[in-house]
Amino acid sequence: MSNAIHSVSLRDSIIGFIGLGIMGKPMARNLLNAGYPLVVHNRSRAAVNELVGLGATSVESPRQVAERTEVVITMLPDSPDVERVALGPDGLIEGARPGLIYVDMSTIAPTAAVHVAEALAEKGVRCLDAPVSGGDVGAQKGTLSIMVGGDEATFQQMQPIFSVLGKSAVLCGPNGAGQTVKACNQCLVAVTIAGVSEALTLGAKAGVDPAKIVQVLSGGLARCGILENRGQRMVRGDFQPGFRVRLHHKDLNIIRQTSRDFGVPLPVTSAVAELFATAMAHQRGDLDHTGLLTVIEEMAGIEVRTVET
Repeated sequence: MSNAIHSVSLRDSIIGFIGLGIMGKPMARNLLNAGYPLVVHNRSRAAVNELVGLGATSVESPRQVAERTEVVITMLPDSPDVERVALGPDGLIEGARPGLIYVDMSTIAPTAAVHVAEALAEKGVRCLDAPVSGGDVGAQKGTLSIMVGGDEATFQQMQPIFSVLGKSAVLCGPNGAGQTVKACNQCLVAVTIAGVSEALTLGAKAGVDPAKIVQVLSGGLARCGILENRGQRMVRGDFQPGFRVRLHHKDLNIIRQTSRDFGVPLPVTSAVAELFATAMAHQRGDLDHTGLLTVIEEMAGIEVRTVET
């Protein structure tokens, strides 16, 4: 395998994929369906076995993924997970060679993304932080919005792969910029979920059918992705996770730390973060993040409907 892979198209490259959860597994499946040879690694075996059945190759460590591929993609829960997989014992850095491209599509702290990129750059690895928005539905349909931090040349080279995973990919700036924009995204999504939850609770407590509220609000200025993609499910009390409360709670901690780093007050987001913390304290971390509705309902004295997980 050439050390100068930066000079060739990635269209037929071997891709490594680490992290096969709610988001990662359908993303990896889409790459397989698009014809990319795939090498996979995950802590639990069920998802690995499923993808191997579809044609992927399984290896035992991130180091082995790096050794066998030209592009490595990770989709992991948090900053420490990414740092361990990328830089830890038997990690990507131990199998890295000049020209390898590493794309982290997890949502982590911008400072962690920069740290990983700088460490791997010493091995000649080119890094992009490329977190996504669109949830499990976007991952399944290949319609994710991808926000990227890194250099222009590597971003352009990754376009064929990004086009399989998402409907749009935007270079936001240097390493760390993708994660900064994702923090902005998660800030707005959390606040929107809280607003939708308050609107549904207010209407329901006043005796209006919440399904009618979703129908009406979806056609006016208040329309938003939360209403469109999750409104009716919220009304039914269906909180099967597309993106879990505990992960959004983690993201809000990243947002608040980033706001402190840059001296930006976020009074509304901070209040919503406390609501997510309440959901966590009530053992609802594995609900979909729209399960925040149950916290608002309880505060209003509404009996919470069946909470599905």
